[in-house]
Amino acid sequence: MRRDHFRPALLVIASIGAGAIGWNGHVVLLPVALVFPVLWSRARTRSVAALVSAGYFLMASRGLPQGVAAFYATDLWPGLALWLCASVSFVTVHAVLWTKRSGVRQFRYLLAAALTALPPFGITGWAHPITAAGVLFPGWGWWGLVAATAGLMGLITRMWPAVALAFLGFWFWSAANWTDPKLPEGWQGVDLEVGASLGRDASIQRHRDLIATVKNIGSERISSVVLPESSLGFLTPTVERLWVEALQGTEISVVAGAATIDAEAYDNVLVLLSADGGRLLYRERMPVPGSMWQPWRLWLGTSGSARANFFANPVATVGDRQVAPLICYEQLVVWPVLQSMLHDPDLILAVGNGWWTKGTSIVAIQRAIAVAWAKLFARPLVLSFNT
Repeated sequence: MRRDHFRPALLVIASIGAGAIGWNGHVVLLPVALVFPVLWSRARTRSVAALVSAGYFLMASRGLPQGVAAFYATDLWPGLALWLCASVSFVTVHAVLWTKRSGVRQFRYLLAAALTALPPFGITGWAHPITAAGVLFPGWGWWGLVAATAGLMGLITRMWPAVALAFLGFWFWSAANWTDPKLPEGWQGVDLEVGASLGRDASIQRHRDLIATVKNIGSERISSVVLPESSLGFLTPTVERLWVEALQGTEISVVAGAATIDAEAYDNVLVLLSADGGRLLYRERMPVPGSMWQPWRLWLGTSGSARANFFANPVATVGDRQVAPLICYEQLVVWPVLQSMLHDPDLILAVGNGWWTKGTSIVAIQRAIAVAWAKLFARPLVLSFNT
């Protein structure tokens, strides 16, 4: 009786630990997240399965309340509310699909994993254990994804100790031989530390400072320079002309974050600028729910929401390269990168504007996820963040 009394508490505590360790921003620790499906399968009631799911998800996303408070310059209560609301889809899916029937439990988990990787549940499908595939099976590509998925199902069966030992073997081998993804030849990402002013300071001086930074980096060896999300603020003909004129006489191409606006909504975008002119490169598929993507505004006929382009433009062309772009929030969920990899891009481009995450591990987690996917598919990676 005492063992049965303490078992649920131990499962929840272990799930909290898995969320804390697996999602702390160190890429080689991502496989710790694989403890979650084991704990979920060991629950003996649906309510305990829900608590295990909540403990894992809430700890993995623990930086959200503080980040939201910083973004809106408020106390923690709005962030706490959003944190709890965001956990609802993850917890609901795993609670509803939990079953006592051991013979079908692994298939139920497979369905839960698929649902939390794809919209609509996948819109808040953070901390997905499948991300660990990039650490366990670097360079395996889609076969690595299949192997990780099969292993996740195996962790739900009675053979889970053997599957766990196999995962440990792959993990230790990978960690012992770990190298970060390479930069693509001729590319360089720029990390900035200008805080909340990026994208909000529209002064000529700010643009001149960014142009000087780009020119200092550009050389015969570096021809493509990447700036973080929101670097240019709102994209206007004046801003575009300023940059195009400044790049005259150079061979530099600049990929930079910006925003375009119309009467209904705005798009979070990447633009390509060079001496030959400027063009829209990419529209963000999944902006941050709540703070950026506010679909109720469109439903009510009001403006102010970022537009979610969901499955549009999975790849973009820069010169002779096919690029898989991921802006900020898209790095935390699963389907954008997998959709992009279906098109066999030459490199992954991950940018963000994480000034509001100061004091949290959110940007480190974003970087770790981007590195994991780049390692899984053996693609060069360009990172560019503002903090």
